[in-house]
Amino acid sequence: MIDEDFARIRAQRNNIHRYRRLLKTQLSELERQFIERRLSEESSALEALTSKTFPIAFAMPPRRPAPANVGAAP
Repeated sequence: MIDEDFARIRAQRNNIHRYRRLLKTQLSELERQFIERRLSEESSALEALTSKTFPIAFAMPPRRPAPANVGAAP
């Protein structure tokens, strides 16, 4: 199951890179709209698959500024 998910993630990433490369070329407006829609769909599918495959996300606690007297001479 994990191997299949990794293969799908890899395929979707490759598709996203391909669509981004295509968007840098000269396209008709219809072609551009199609590729942008496919890029959006692939990005959403990739996000859903990665969140399912890697469900644990670690959030870093917000950084607190150091107290003003740290490192000051007494």
